[in-house]
Amino acid sequence: MPRYVAFLRGVSPMNAKMPELKQCMQVAGFKDVRTLLSSGNVVFTTRATAIATIERKVEAAMMEQLGRTFFTIVRPVAELNDLLAADPFTAFDLPSNGKRVVTFLREPHALRVALPIELHDARILAFNGREAFSVYVPGPRGPVFMALIEKTFGKNVTTRTWDTIRKCAAA
Repeated sequence: MPRYVAFLRGVSPMNAKMPELKQCMQVAGFKDVRTLLSSGNVVFTTRATAIATIERKVEAAMMEQLGRTFFTIVRPVAELNDLLAADPFTAFDLPSNGKRVVTFLREPHALRVALPIELHDARILAFNGREAFSVYVPGPRGPVFMALIEKTFGKNVTTRTWDTIRKCAAA
């Protein structure tokens, strides 16, 4: 059975407990469930099926078991490994203190502006239809890259650091 990662939007230790989320996924029938960090990353095994079906099942399980849901984007671990191997960031000159992030979209998006798109110390560098690759330099303005991402793609997305994606793919 294939391995998947569910990236949940808006999860933090204040609004979701990882042991409860893990149990929720197990009750829903997912196998070998593991949560990573406290930001809504759930790695699991399930029968191969349409990604949209898995996303709906995860969201329905949260509503039933937890009484609330988080917007969910699922990717097969094999796809994440391909993404990591391709490393689209190598094509760019990144600041030494830059944070690499990937924004996941559920559906392909037709980006109609030229890249890079910049806002303060944040840049959307590349886009492949379902993932946007950005870099930002942490600063006193806070996470300005999120404002740039939401302005460009809307709120039905979720973003993870490159290192988090690596950890999820390896789990």
